[in-house]
Formats: sequence, C-alpha cells, structure tokens
Amino acid sequence: MRISPSEPHSSDVQEFHRRRLPHFYDIERPIFITWRLYGSLPANRAFPDAGGRAFLVMDRLLADLRTGPTYLRMPEIAGMVVDSIRYRHEREYELHGFVVMPNHVHLLVTPLVAVRKFMHSLKRYTARRGNEILGTTGQPFWQDESYDRLVRDEREFYRIADYIERNPVDAGLVREPELFPWSSSPW
Repeated sequence: MRISPSEPHSSDVQEFHRRRLPHFYDIERPIFITWRLYGSLPANRAFPDAGGRAFLVMDRLLADLRTGPTYLRMPEIAGMVVDSIRYRHEREYELHGFVVMPNHVHLLVTPLVAVRKFMHSLKRYTARRGNEILGTTGQPFWQDESYDRLVRDEREFYRIADYIERNPVDAGLVREPELFPWSSSPW
C-alpha cells in the first residue's frame, strides 16, 4: 500500500474531472469511493458543495433508508455486486475494504488502472445484471456520479477502513462487522 501524505500535485495526478463534485484520480494511491442506487436520496434535497460535508449528509440519509430503492438488500443482487468487486481485485485495483449496504456501496482500493475505467465497467456490469434480476432492463440502476476521496495518509486509510467495516453495525443491520455477509469484514 502506497500512501502519499500530501495533496496530489499536478504531476502526480493521473486524471481530474469535474461534474457536481471534483474528481482526482491517481494510480497506485488509495482512494475511497462511494456510489448509490438511482433515486436513493430525496430529489428535492440540496447538499452542501463542500465534499466532506456533502458526503456526511448524504451518508446519514442513505443509512436512514427512508427514501428510494434498497435493491442491494436482495441476496442475489448484493452477492453479484460483491462478486464483481472481488473479481476486479488484483486486475484493476488492490482491494482493501468494501461494504454493500442496502442502497449504496463503499470501496477502499488502490487503483492499478484508471479509476474512471474500472468504475465505468463495474457500474455498467452490475447495473445490467441488477436490472435483469429485477426484471427492469434498461432502467437507471446506479446514480451517475460517485463520491471519491484520495486517501491522504496512513491514519486516514485506517480510519476509512474501520468506517467501512462498521457501516452495517452503525446502520443497525448487524451487531458485529463480521456478521454482515456483503462486506470485506468476514472475507
């Protein structure tokens, strides 16, 4: 695991693009990625522009499970997403941790290829399979944009890894992280 303690410099950044949020991608540097089901947050809800604050607000609403679909509760869909995440380990990224919650996914990886490439492939494949399972082929499955954050240092890396493992416990889904089958904790 390589962790650079400083913010990315223009010479270090593999790719940058902006949609609603800025996205810095860097190969061989850990990144924390969160994406969610389409329609899983209230459509009329405004979020702060600051990435960290927006993430906290979004994550609390997602954990509350009061809005939108929770297809990832279905074992067939959750298992397929887990298998897809594991399949890419050592091919497209070094996998450090993940959790598939009822309406969103957290992933901590060190990319071996461009983040945009593996995220497009991962979301496209799981959306197609998820829609097949649901019998809703061609419908939006994932929200377009993901939240991502380059890991700044080793301390943050372990804080994020712990956050991912504890997410099902904090959401009241299980008592211990290793009891949640759709995460890296029992793996």
